[in-house]
Amino acid sequence: MECLRSLPCLLPRAMRLPRRTLCALALDVTSVGPPVAACGRRANLIGRSRAAQLCGPDRLRVAGEVHRFRTSDVSQATLASVAPVFTVTKFDKQGNVTSFERKKTELYQELGLQARDLRFQHVMSITVRNNRIIMRMEYLKAVITPECLLILDYRNLNLEQWLFRELPSQLSGEGQLVTYPLPFEFRAIEALLQYWINTLQGKLSILQPLILETLDALVDPKHSSVDRSKLHILLQNGKSLSELETDIKIFKESILEILDEEELLEELCVSKWSDPQVFEKSSAGIDHAEEMELLLENYYRLADDLSNAARELRVLIDDSQSIIFINLDSHRNVMMRLNLQLTMGTFSLSLFGLMGVAFGMNLESSLEEMASLPKKTLLADRSMELKNSLRLDGLGSGRSILTNR
Repeated sequence: MECLRSLPCLLPRAMRLPRRTLCALALDVTSVGPPVAACGRRANLIGRSRAAQLCGPDRLRVAGEVHRFRTSDVSQATLASVAPVFTVTKFDKQGNVTSFERKKTELYQELGLQARDLRFQHVMSITVRNNRIIMRMEYLKAVITPECLLILDYRNLNLEQWLFRELPSQLSGEGQLVTYPLPFEFRAIEALLQYWINTLQGKLSILQPLILETLDALVDPKHSSVDRSKLHILLQNGKSLSELETDIKIFKESILEILDEEELLEELCVSKWSDPQVFEKSSAGIDHAEEMELLLENYYRLADDLSNAARELRVLIDDSQSIIFINLDSHRNVMMRLNLQLTMGTFSLSLFGLMGVAFGMNLESSLEEMASLPKKTLLADRSMELKNSLRLDGLGSGRSILTNR
């Protein structure tokens, strides 16, 4: 209330106008035209000056934006300082190799990608982002462009021999690749798929003789008992075979997913969309999408063959386990039959013993009359007879005395 009461006094001071003029402006009195017009012009000027004075918050807002931008720059710099560093190995079309290190932020900016494109969160994946092919096969991470192939973080993975001896020759056309006449991305994809198929084949070739040898030792009819050490080895090999089957299955599913989508096949032909000459060749007669489909189907078939071989080993393991269980059941049946026979024998013996106990007390024996018995036993028997006779005589005399009385 006090503020409202003081408002008529404070408002003219603030506007620097007489109170009458303010009242005329408020009541829109038309009789005082020139003063009102003058006051309007002055009010307009005052409004502009006030508007100029009210730009202070805008200045503060701009300053806040600058401050916010500065803090975002600082936070971005902080995040960039802690970003992971990739060890990159670059292969060009001629097979030249260069190695360097790049932060993740710098790398995806150079490649025109986003941060999520270099996460490599799937075990096996082949994707296309911004005319870049991103491949991951477990520990192998690669980015393929129309001009080069980038292998990321190859250290501590035992890839040196393949990276620096075999891969450059394959990319330059000296290796045994059927896609050499095609653009660079075909050679890079074929080289990576061939390496992964060879890796899976090597794992299978190591497991297969070990499993067959262990199964032969377990199923051998010469051995009546099962060796526990062989069973432990078979269990470990079975786990390794299950992991191999999972890897082959994931590889097949990732390739089949691409084969089912024609758009993905078109996107994998990155040189077609970046090089006009390649696009003209593809439009003229050579269908690059069809060539990519044939390439992927070839390696899908190879993976299917490995899957069948692993499945055959799994069937052999299951059959051998069935045979082992049958042998164990037969041994168990033999032990149960032996236990039953022993039980029946002991029961028969105990039955005969009970019959002897029941009827042996009423049978007469001439052992006491045999002279071959020890003398001590005879003397003991005689002493017992004398005691019994004396007891009987004493009882008889006592009865006679009582009768006489």
